[in-house]
Amino acid sequence: MIASPVMKTGSRLGFAACLAVALLAGPARAEDKVLAKVNGSEIRQSDVALAEEELGPSLAQMDPAAKDENVLSFLIDMKVVAKAAEDEKIADNDEFKKRLAFARNRLLMDSLLASKGKAATTDEAEKKVYEDAAKQISGEQEVHARHILVETEDEAKAIKAELDKGADFAELAKKKSKDPGASDGGDLGFFTKEQMVPEFSEVAFKLDPGKISDPVKSQFGWHIIKVEEKRNRKPPDFDQVKGQIETYVTRKAQAEYVGKLREAAKIERMDKPAETAAKPDAPKPETVKPETAPAKPEAAKDSKMAPAKK
Repeated sequence: MIASPVMKTGSRLGFAACLAVALLAGPARAEDKVLAKVNGSEIRQSDVALAEEELGPSLAQMDPAAKDENVLSFLIDMKVVAKAAEDEKIADNDEFKKRLAFARNRLLMDSLLASKGKAATTDEAEKKVYEDAAKQISGEQEVHARHILVETEDEAKAIKAELDKGADFAELAKKKSKDPGASDGGDLGFFTKEQMVPEFSEVAFKLDPGKISDPVKSQFGWHIIKVEEKRNRKPPDFDQVKGQIETYVTRKAQAEYVGKLREAAKIERMDKPAETAAKPDAPKPETVKPETAPAKPEAAKDSKMAPAKK
């Protein structure tokens, strides 16, 4: 459903860190074919698979055959150019050594954190996160309502008069509402109190099912609201949010592990005075952050997209 102007605007919190787990060694393959040789150096099927994961986004639009051919060609070129770089003693360059050390440390970090995250992501840990969040949802009220949105109070009063005479609410919404959901008869689906602007929520949550409000003013214009149904909100099934929970548990475990290592390490900041660097609330670059899990898992919205929260 197209978001209604009455809904608060907002954005979803994105993940703050991406781990290069694609470089981790996977289970041994039953057969690891040699696909090419460059000056006697073999390129195997496992090399292609690893490169595909590393190159990922740039290959997304290719069909499988073209993708395999492009990746193999890339690996051939890489070996040819790498050999030329060795002949020119590029590996002895200080800048190269710094980059190599950085890449090694990054891969070590990513590999260890992936391992710690995987170990923490147990069925028991996931169930606990789900149950804790579900407790916060249970009992919260939701309202299913329709509305008609117009520019002026006079228009809203005229529409209310038609409704009082028995006009069909959904049909009037289709004809007269300026809301993007007018084609749906002004249907807003189910929403919680905090998902709508205060003026709208205050009226909608006081109305009994089947009742129609007097004109209500908000920053978007004038509304006529009809409440269709009220219910206590229910958490989504575990399987619906399992992927989100798994990611949250993994990243939370990784962040906590990094935090413990930081506490145990002797870290000296030369870019600021010692007393500033030592303050607990001093900003510091973080290696990894967990996705900030929503306090309450979003319930399924009866095939409607849930309004975004501010």
